Amino acid sequence: MLFDVYGDTAVFQWVGWVIVFVGLILMNEFARRTKAGGIICFLVIPAILTVYFIAISVSAAAGAQWALDNPTYTDMNSWFHYAKLYAATIGCIGFMALKYRWGKIGKSHWFKAFPFVIVAINILIAVVSDFESAVRAFGTTWVSTEGVTLYGGWHNVFNGIAGILNIFCMTGWWGIYVSKKKQDMLWPDMTWVFIIAYDLWNFCYTYNCLPTHSWYCGLALLLAPTVANALWNKGGWIQNRAYTLAIWCMFCQVVPMFANDSIFAVNSVNNPNINLAVSVIALLANIAALAYIAYRAKKLGVNPYTHEVFVGTRDFVKAMSRREDAGNDAVA
Repeated sequence: MLFDVYGDTAVFQWVGWVIVFVGLILMNEFARRTKAGGIICFLVIPAILTVYFIAISVSAAAGAQWALDNPTYTDMNSWFHYAKLYAATIGCIGFMALKYRWGKIGKSHWFKAFPFVIVAINILIAVVSDFESAVRAFGTTWVSTEGVTLYGGWHNVFNGIAGILNIFCMTGWWGIYVSKKKQDMLWPDMTWVFIIAYDLWNFCYTYNCLPTHSWYCGLALLLAPTVANALWNKGGWIQNRAYTLAIWCMFCQVVPMFANDSIFAVNSVNNPNINLAVSVIALLANIAALAYIAYRAKKLGVNPYTHEVFVGTRDFVKAMSRREDAGNDAVA
């Protein structure tokens, strides 16, 4: 078993998972369907939270007890959580700039590469965190500043390499479009090939480095954008992912007790042998995805990064049919 989900609290743990999964889907819909929703979620709320975070930091440095005892200060103080929160939020703002064509930057061709750049940065943040565990405690354990016991070893190395490969699985960097209703920024070449490879790598990262949060951010948080992309928002996976990630990070930064100390809390088994098995699966999946991309690129005779390589595939065609300039004969 991957997680400690059993006993008297198991029902609450499953209920907590469903609440997070459904809540993220609903918040994603609120943020994507209207400009006001996106502005509230990724400009107004982050601005308020930034003031809150600064107040906690300054007050804690001054010795204020309320700040020293604040869960945000005690449980969410690592460089990773803040880096991930703001990188994801910046991604959301950039995606809105593209789909609403805000200013010169939102209308420019060169800015279409922004989704690749910001996703690569987000992946590298996690890769560095994986390697950090390997360097700090290879073959043993270390305790993070948040009081979480982590194992270091080959599982971190393998998954760090998987993350780097995953960056090269992003193809068609310039193939960014806007949906007909301007609800979504579309990246049609980001098909199931990348999504599965990413989900396996990211789940493994959370399993390795966030054992107290992986039940939620390694499963519910990853499945929410994947389900939305599969069922009603084809081609919008990367926007779904950024939106749900930023929303989850904001929630956890303010209410870490939900995943850490409440009746809903779930820990992974935190077994290095299981971590290693999961890491090997993630690495093999990304090697396979990259090999398939190379095959597609060679078959089409194109550069997989300057050109789209999944042209003609079912997911690509469906995503392209949603773009604002799609012809009437496009697949529905």
